[in-house]
Amino acid sequence: MAVEIIMPKLGVDMQEGEIIEWKKQEGDEVKEGDILLEIMSDKTNMELEAEDSGVLLKIVKGKGEVVPVTEVIGYIGAAGEVVDVKKTAAQPEPTQAATPTAEASAVSSQPAATMTQNSKKMRATPAARKTARELNVDLSQVPGTGANGRIHKDDVEDFKAAQPKATPLARKIAEDKGIDLADISGTGFDGKIVKEDVLAALEANQPAEEKTSAPEVAPAAVELPEGVEIIKMSAMRKAVAKSMVNSYLTAPTFTLNYDIDMTEMIALRKKLIEPIMEKTGLKVSFTDLIGMAVVKTLLKPEHQYLNASLINDATEIELHKFVNLGVAVGLDEGLLVPVVHGADQMSLSEFVVASKDVIKKAQTGKLKAAEMSSSTFSITNLGMFGTKTFNPIINQPNSAILGVGATIPTPTVVDGEIAVRPIMALCLTIDHRIVDGMNGAKFMVDLKKLIENPFELLI
Repeated sequence: MAVEIIMPKLGVDMQEGEIIEWKKQEGDEVKEGDILLEIMSDKTNMELEAEDSGVLLKIVKGKGEVVPVTEVIGYIGAAGEVVDVKKTAAQPEPTQAATPTAEASAVSSQPAATMTQNSKKMRATPAARKTARELNVDLSQVPGTGANGRIHKDDVEDFKAAQPKATPLARKIAEDKGIDLADISGTGFDGKIVKEDVLAALEANQPAEEKTSAPEVAPAAVELPEGVEIIKMSAMRKAVAKSMVNSYLTAPTFTLNYDIDMTEMIALRKKLIEPIMEKTGLKVSFTDLIGMAVVKTLLKPEHQYLNASLINDATEIELHKFVNLGVAVGLDEGLLVPVVHGADQMSLSEFVVASKDVIKKAQTGKLKAAEMSSSTFSITNLGMFGTKTFNPIINQPNSAILGVGATIPTPTVVDGEIAVRPIMALCLTIDHRIVDGMNGAKFMVDLKKLIENPFELLI
């Protein structure tokens, strides 16, 4: 019997995925674990593996199509088997359990035995499977952060914690009525969903004919003005928009602007280009040098809150004794922030290799989810476009982000005399819930001192 290939839900917030490329074609033999296709989930490209062996009988959704999660995109079965796509893809009778919202709610209401059966072929550690059974979590819905997407115990616990908070009665009504709690805003204490919220959502979701006897009127076609075109946002653009709105509306921020004399940094880079090129085959950039300066400054105990995150509904501060540095990369489709993990343990040469590696992956669409997660501080550079200063938006849940502006020859007073020096602007945006202006200013003073005396980076 043919087995459906579905668009997987690779993250709690994922609603749809874009098919980048099928690695197998109709009629090809497929073994369990083979790479079937490449998809884009929000900002991340992921390879989807076959969960069964057989023949790729039918490709339902092709390259470039954006498909909602859990929708069928293809079929695997026995050689010669015929798949009736219309029949298998037909919608079930319009019962309560068959509605999209009921299907979504069923994720949290399935019996543990059913979830275990659905999750057998997921890559997961034994501890993750045990935790999933205890918390009644479907592993197929949990995004894994381990190698090859393997699910760990922490992934299961994080997924469970991210589920909407609701009273038992509200959750029961939602399950019975096929309402997805993720679509409801709670009015109870601390945003908890209560019975009245579910009933209000149920009322809003009732078909129009149940609310009124007025005849249905088809909406009039809207004619666009000449020269106007409407296009859909890509999955990446939607993800960028959502994260930017969340950051902008969540964190009260302010930006500190500093002028940096790049004379010594320029001289140091000239001396380092050749030896680092010989050692790594890569050219050291100003972003690399500034990144290392940021890392060393963050490691000072007095700047620990610049390398921190708010957790547990902004009631606790998570301090990091390490630095995972995010480096913003702009693409035509949107913005990615690949992360150099363990930057505090790297030499300059190692940092150059690591940063170039994740940046290249971001530019070629090969970045994995784990390579975009767990940043503790981020930098973004618009200097190459001549941007003098700007107010960067924080990459949540970081407490700050450093913007790098252009280096411009500027008349400056040096030892009482006017001299033209290469001056670069640095712009530090801070989450005022964690960091105050004085602390941010002290960080910038130390960072400025290190960049203007960069030979300390080699010590």
